[in-house]
Amino acid sequence: MSVVINTNSAATSAAYNLSNTNVNLQRSLNRLSSGYRINSSFDDAGGLAVSMKMSAAIRRTDAASANVGNSISFLQTQDGVLKTADKVLSRMSELTTLALDVTKTTNDLSLYQKEFNVLREQLTDMENEVFNGISLFGAGEGALTVLTSQDGSSQSVDISQSNLNTVNSGYATSDISSYTGAKAAVTAITSAIESIATIRAQNGAEQSRLTYALDMLKVNKTNLEAANSRIIDVDVASESTQLARFNILQQSGTAMLAQANQASQSILRLLTN
Repeated sequence: MSVVINTNSAATSAAYNLSNTNVNLQRSLNRLSSGYRINSSFDDAGGLAVSMKMSAAIRRTDAASANVGNSISFLQTQDGVLKTADKVLSRMSELTTLALDVTKTTNDLSLYQKEFNVLREQLTDMENEVFNGISLFGAGEGALTVLTSQDGSSQSVDISQSNLNTVNSGYATSDISSYTGAKAAVTAITSAIESIATIRAQNGAEQSRLTYALDMLKVNKTNLEAANSRIIDVDVASESTQLARFNILQQSGTAMLAQANQASQSILRLLTN
């Protein structure tokens, strides 16, 4: 190999290798400091694209879980009202039975009728109960549709907005101030209690199904996060090994570049001798 002054191929090669080592070292430091294997599209274009779609799916799953959770709260609130309605109807049933006592005076029956009327008004007021502005009990036999999947597909559950007005209308004209009226009211109130029981059973079934749907969303989220982690998260043990390797290469590259730059010093000896 000839000895020249204008070109130092060894130094150029050492500088090139050192530059590449510095780039890799910075990339390794960036991965370890961020916790991500992919910090830019340059790192893994395909992996980044897949990870972005999975991240969006995870966010949608979170949103779907929140929606299902709110729907469960809606049903729980609805059931709370129905539970109270059952207590009110039970008291009204008790009053109608007391009114059948032949030893009661007209004044006694009138007092029973007053309490009966007040309780009936309370049940009527319950028809207007709302949850975040949404009626718990529809004007008709209605239903609210709850999506139970993160991709907006056809997977859904209907939650009932049963019409309490229909239940209440069965005893709306009941009059227990007389024996005959009280006897008829017993039948009407018993029918209303059975209707409330049916509505609560439907409510419980819907809560059960939504609970399982929520569990499924949580499982899906866990699986999506695990899959996304395998794509985008850095393997700390492996990357730490790479960092140590690049550190050594950087130090040796710097030393060799200095050595290559000093090689031209030998030319001075030739010129001064």
